[in-house]
Amino acid sequence: MNNELVDVIVKSRTEQGAGVAVIELVSADGKPLPPFSAGAHIDVHIGDDLIRQYSLCSDPVSSDIYRIGVLRDPKSRGGSVKLHAEFSEQQIISISFPRNHFPLNENAQKSILAGGGIGITPMIAMAYTLLRKNEDFELHYCTRTKGAGAFEQELVDTFGKRVVFHHDDEGKSQLFSPQTTFKPVDVNTHIYVCGPTGFMDWVISSASEMGYLPAQIHSEYFNAQVDKTGESFEVYCEQSDVTVMVGSDETIARALRKAGIKVNMSCEEGVCGTCITDVLEGEPEHRDHFLTDEEKADNDQMALCCSRAKSSRLVIDL
Repeated sequence: MNNELVDVIVKSRTEQGAGVAVIELVSADGKPLPPFSAGAHIDVHIGDDLIRQYSLCSDPVSSDIYRIGVLRDPKSRGGSVKLHAEFSEQQIISISFPRNHFPLNENAQKSILAGGGIGITPMIAMAYTLLRKNEDFELHYCTRTKGAGAFEQELVDTFGKRVVFHHDDEGKSQLFSPQTTFKPVDVNTHIYVCGPTGFMDWVISSASEMGYLPAQIHSEYFNAQVDKTGESFEVYCEQSDVTVMVGSDETIARALRKAGIKVNMSCEEGVCGTCITDVLEGEPEHRDHFLTDEEKADNDQMALCCSRAKSSRLVIDL
């Protein structure tokens, strides 16, 4: 993982839909920005030690500009509210190199993209890539009302009949239906979903019940409600030779930070993968939405921001 930061300038900021800030970023030194692939995100350093992940929703073919869409969510932990309040044109900010935990499967014969609300952002870069390659795809955009979502006119102008809008308030006939959209089940079709947790869980479980295999269903959670509490346990950091007790109401990451152990952390909800660390001994209790079921079964890595321990002691590679 490249941990370097890139300084960028806010080239433009527009308000679209219901509380979405669409922000275009360009390099502060005039050099091309690092390349990215569809599904990638960047960490944005917002200030006050707040770091948040946002999907890149510009066309990946361009190295001149990054674009992100940020929903102002009063229920968030402060990141989106602060960004909406303070980010303005010509401001210089720091971002990470792009990382991609949500890539397109290049062997798919058909791709179905389902974005709920602000979850449309990674789907836009995917749609641009699939269109350029002349691949078979559908883009489904689900919002509460017409006009509530950002990028609507761009999607119509660029993708035409490939994009289908679903609005909660316009009747049952046009609501998004996994049972209809995902038929017929085909081993060469891949499904991509992003949006609110409830929406994603519903789409993923529906596809699974229809017979789609886990390898055909791709998802990226923006946030998640996760219970971080439980029984106390011991964590030993082998590299640092430090042992800490993790209390019933604290996370491993917080306990380690109090002991002076640096833990890279961003979302604190088990969705971004920043704090994933190798487990050398013991059995984790996985509570994240980042690792796959297969990776969790291996029990050789874990998310320190939310996961706990089934064993009384863990040894980790820090």
